[in-house]
Amino acid sequence: MQGAPPHGKLDSRPHGGYYSREDLEELVAFATERHIRVVPEIDMPGHIQAAVAAYPELGNGAQVVVMEEWGISKHVLNMSDKALEFCKDVLDTVCDIFPGEFIGIGGDECPHDEWKANPNIQSKMKQLGLADEAALHEWFIGQMAAHLHVHGRRPYGWDELMGCGDKVPKDVLIAAWRGIEPTEIAAKRGFEVIACPDMKCYLDYRQSEDKNEPTPVGVVLSLEDIYNFDPVPEGLTQDEKKKVMGTQVNVWAEHMESASRVNYMVFPRLCAFAEVAWGKADNHSDIGDFKVRLEQHLPRLEALGVNYRPLSGPRPWNARPDAPGKPRSMQHRVEKQPRFIADLLQ
Repeated sequence: MQGAPPHGKLDSRPHGGYYSREDLEELVAFATERHIRVVPEIDMPGHIQAAVAAYPELGNGAQVVVMEEWGISKHVLNMSDKALEFCKDVLDTVCDIFPGEFIGIGGDECPHDEWKANPNIQSKMKQLGLADEAALHEWFIGQMAAHLHVHGRRPYGWDELMGCGDKVPKDVLIAAWRGIEPTEIAAKRGFEVIACPDMKCYLDYRQSEDKNEPTPVGVVLSLEDIYNFDPVPEGLTQDEKKKVMGTQVNVWAEHMESASRVNYMVFPRLCAFAEVAWGKADNHSDIGDFKVRLEQHLPRLEALGVNYRPLSGPRPWNARPDAPGKPRSMQHRVEKQPRFIADLLQ
């Protein structure tokens, strides 16, 4: 991370790459043979800076390059007919490659500042009779959802969609990530929902306070925290509980430069999550018992060459002293929560 400032936000090294159509078709075939369904996501209208950098006509006038820092991009899709057609063309290709019911369209972390400053956007809002940028966001999601319906698919998006307005199609599957409350809110509003609160399900979050944890990000999320997670909120009725379709862990890999780093962050916490997701047998519901069984499983990971995190803590070579990351305390995260989901509480 040469040249990075103390907060470790910038990192100009190449990360990842791209998938060709052949790559994706091979991935789908590989998964299908193992009875796994791949659910793709093309995030829009935010998280789209790479597309705007490649096709400036999709943006709002600013000169844009591919992101060189972590975080939320202020550069979003404009709402021109050409931009909408671009998104629909992309979804057509995605539907052609991925045969599953659900197609992710994101909808999260989309700042509205460029829309507020773009006279063309403001004019379009007036033409559509939309009161504000949130309504425009909602309108856009409706357009993409309708396009997926033509393909016989269902949209899958993040919980910010519920904050756009009450016209978001009820068949959208919500991924509730901003803490515990959005899962309950989604179920009570009639949405089917996947529980993935960041404070319980984000495996890119650091695993301990140990200074040798590589690129520490977010709050501490330990093996015990994962194992003790209950995806179904207590405040739901029996009918509302049926709306909780499942749970997932998320791993955002911008600060993990290799598969080995990803494995370190994922394992063995994913083993604990597997029991959360598929149900804990009555005699296997104690964390102590789980750790005994886990000790028997770790040699299997070792034999497979998985760079898992030992239960005793990180190995010396796992440290990244050049990448201070962005650690947060749980108290800070909890205090932030009311502001974080203010759009859902209005």
